[in-house]
Amino acid sequence: MTRFPCPYLRGDVEFSDERERHVVEGHPDLLPELHNWIAATLAEPDEVRRSRRFSSARLFSRWYAELRGGKHVVVVVSAQDDGGHWIITAYIARKLTEGEVEWRRN
Repeated sequence: MTRFPCPYLRGDVEFSDERERHVVEGHPDLLPELHNWIAATLAEPDEVRRSRRFSSARLFSRWYAELRGGKHVVVVVSAQDDGGHWIITAYIARKLTEGEVEWRRN
């Protein structure tokens, strides 16, 4: 298991071995820099959205011009009120469409 600091959630976010396998197998386009993309996105997101599918999930996104000609990295985090936070999945997106914007970088 890996932990990433997330100032927005005021704590660390867990990335279990099982969830990492899920991301590696389902979204190999994030390799080999997977941990770097996740760490930077959680540390300094451009936007945080509330998931429409899961009320406790937040979608952290950050634009990377150098990633495949310009793409967003999206890290989906289960953000619990008791302070427990863990990564559900991570992926690359051309545009952001899911969820209501909760916070946006100025």
